Order: sequence, then structure tokens, then C-alpha cells
Amino acid sequence: MQIAFWICLGALVCVYVAYPLALAVAKRFERLRARVQDQSGPSLTLLISAYNEATVIREKLENALALDYPPERLEVVVISDGSDDGTDDVVRAFGDRGVVLYRQEPRQGKSAGLTRFVPRARGEILVFTDANSMFEPDAIRKLVRHFGDPKVGFVAGHQRYVEDGDSAVSESESLYWRYETWIKIQESRIGSVVCGDGAILAIRAELFEPLRDDDINDFVLPLKIVARGYRGVFDAEAVCYERTADDFAGEFRRKVRIVNRSLGAVLRVPQALNPFRVGRFAFQLFFHKVLRWFVPFFLVGMLASSLALALEGSLLYRGLFALQVGFYGVALLGFVPGARRLRVVYVPFYFCVVNAAAALGVLRLMLGSRIAVWNPQRPSATNAASDARVPSHSADR
Repeated sequence: MQIAFWICLGALVCVYVAYPLALAVAKRFERLRARVQDQSGPSLTLLISAYNEATVIREKLENALALDYPPERLEVVVISDGSDDGTDDVVRAFGDRGVVLYRQEPRQGKSAGLTRFVPRARGEILVFTDANSMFEPDAIRKLVRHFGDPKVGFVAGHQRYVEDGDSAVSESESLYWRYETWIKIQESRIGSVVCGDGAILAIRAELFEPLRDDDINDFVLPLKIVARGYRGVFDAEAVCYERTADDFAGEFRRKVRIVNRSLGAVLRVPQALNPFRVGRFAFQLFFHKVLRWFVPFFLVGMLASSLALALEGSLLYRGLFALQVGFYGVALLGFVPGARRLRVVYVPFYFCVVNAAAALGVLRLMLGSRIAVWNPQRPSATNAASDARVPSHSADR
């Protein structure tokens, strides 16, 4: 039981302490410099995946057409996955401004739509995005400048979350995202960022490969690109904005889906965990993603083993068990109306929500359940872009 406890604790230390420290130390010894692309830029196709996005698609298209990039080099494409809420009608209204609509019928999911319609894209660079992700005007230029380096295969932009002052979900996601952003910056400086972001991800068109319906494109494609000898860059200056889900229930469902599909992506591209094939990237992928997805199981192992040892009379493990119970007790206060607004409550609560979602995502995958289609978790408010121009913590991210 002691061995089990310290193995579980060691895994947590590796994920949340040792790996970030290793990145911080490594960046002092090695820092990669990407070559900057010329000002004219390559031809580019902006691919907007949409399912029933009538409330946001007009704003998204106006945002896309206002980007600071030569119009003759920018193709805007919307892939509608069987939308039935009027999304397609809104997109067709932009046809005279060059927006292309492809409709997938019946509904098969985002990855199926990309596999079917990406071959029709004209751009040398493909930029994947979602209907509710609003770009800063210079975001495209920031992305494509890195492709001047022939070893760069993909570039991930910086997704920022719009915060509502009374939203514990937004605040919690903001804290998590600052930590995650720091990790990505360090990974990019010493080698390759581990994954992309479906809200703002650019790849070389010739590196696109057909996807399975249940693939998560912003993870499978980067893994395959790295396995082919390229690297990925994270650009914190290439910014888009998106709202979090309205509540923790919506956030929970989103996390379950992400972990389920992301772990499936790693299983689909196992060579990305082979250090003889991809070098240090294999260790980055393991400690940044894979080990983190299994954190909830280590947490359960710590609790169970410390309880067993405490019952044997060990004062040390009684104290460690009491600390864990106290932490989870505070987290449970998140179910008390109003208590979640307190930072001391919502941070533990969010930590537990995220890890419970990770556990469910992993277990569903192990039981053979893969998520290919889903209903997007959209807040009721639709003016993300206007609110996003002054996010409350944008300077910190």
C-alpha cells in the first residue's frame, strides 16, 4: 500500500511539477528560432466547421472577411455538417463575397467533413477553425509567418476565453488556460508543441491526411505531422476568442469528449510515443497529455491507499488522508448555491470536474465508445467578438 501511494503521488508530481520544471530548465539551454515568411504570404484556405451555428455564423464570416490578409490569397470555406437551423442560408448570403459553402448530408461529424472537402481547398496553407471562434485581425499573418521554416508543419494559435464577471466556469477555465498556455510556449521553444487547437490551427496543405470519422483533427493531424519529421509551433500572438460553456455541466461534457477523442488519437498514431522516431516529443506527449489523462485514477489510488494505511494506525498517512478529504470536502461545496463564486471553492471544484471528465473519457474509450458527432456547447450570448476585445485577464495569458 505504501508503494501504491507513493507511485500515485509521484505520477501527480511528474504531471504538475516535474514536467513544467523540466521545460523551464530546458528552455535555458535550447531555443529554436523559426524563419519568418515574406510579407505577401502563401495562399490560404480558412476552413470553418459548422453544425447548427445560425446564431454565430454571420459574425464569424464577417470576422473572417475582415482579416488582415490579401483577399486574393484568402479562400473562406464553410463545411456545414447537416445543419438544419438556417446556418446554410446565412452562409449562402455571403456567396457574392467569395465564401464557399460545402454541405455534408447526412451528418457525419467534423472529421468526416474535412476528409471529404479539404481536397477541394485551393490554399497552400489550411487554417482550421470553429464557427464561434473570433480571430484578431492579424491572427492569420501571425500563423503563416512560421511556415518560412521548412521544418514547421503546423502552427497552433492562442485561444483565449471570454470571461463573464459572474461566471465561475470562465474564471476556472482562465486559470487552467494560463497554465496550459505557458506549457505550450515552453514546448514550442525547445522543440514542438504537443497538439493543436481546433479553434485556430494551420497546417501545410500537402501534410493533410484523410481522417476517420471519430478522429479529433487538431490532435491526430499534428501527431501524424510530427511523426513525418516536422515540428509544431505555438504562437501566443495569433489570437482568437471563444466563450466557455454556460455552466460546469456543459464544461464537463466538453472535457469528456476531448479526452475520449484525444486518447484515441494517441492510440491511432502510436509512433508519436516512440522516442527513437520522434525524439523528445515522445516524452512531451506522455507527460503533458497521456499521464495527465490518467490523473483521476492516481487520485483514487492515493485516497484508497492512504485510507488503508491510516486504518493501520500510521500518523503520517492519517494526516495525508485528512488533507485529501479536506480538499475534496471544499470541492463539494461547489454544489452549494453561491459558494462556487469563492476562489477557494471553485478552483478545487473545477479540478475535480476536469479529472472526473477525464476519467469518464478514458473509461468510455476503453469500453469501445468513441465520440464522432456532438452538439456544440454554445452560451446564450453571441457577441463573443465584441466582448473579447477587452477580456478581463488577457494580458496574463
